[in-house]
Amino acid sequence: MDKPTKSEQLQLRVSREEKRAIQRAAARAGMDMSAYVLSRVVSAPTAKFQELGQACAGPEPRFALAELNSLLSSFTAGQLNDAVFAPPPANLTPYFKNYIAAMVELVCAKRAIAAPFWTRAVAPLVEPVFASSLEGLRLYLLTHSPPPFRRRNIFIDSSVGEQV
Repeated sequence: MDKPTKSEQLQLRVSREEKRAIQRAAARAGMDMSAYVLSRVVSAPTAKFQELGQACAGPEPRFALAELNSLLSSFTAGQLNDAVFAPPPANLTPYFKNYIAAMVELVCAKRAIAAPFWTRAVAPLVEPVFASSLEGLRLYLLTHSPPPFRRRNIFIDSSVGEQV
């Protein structure tokens, strides 16, 4: 996956002693100061969630969703809370925004933590989307889809932590 282009700058005022402490910590970690400070602010779970969210806008979104499914199901409640605090990238289609929001809501419910606010800001799909084009499976999918997916008009048979 390509790293996002950095186009913004952040200035931070610190004392001379604080700057030296950051330089020493960065050197111990084998990083430059910017990378070190970013690693302390943006956690690895957050970065991976964002990376996989962005991959859903790429050429193989189904693989990215499968990887995101595995990632979300592996998180502890604390890691999950940290990772999904910020919404996935804005350039996703409504379908992928809803699918990711539903996965996050489902895993948050399983971990007994509140879903992040951004999930409520994702408007449900207008038209239903079924995981199968077989007409005979629609009733089954309508009745067996996890609630967060049903609320978003997405009808599937598997959920976070499960695979077909």
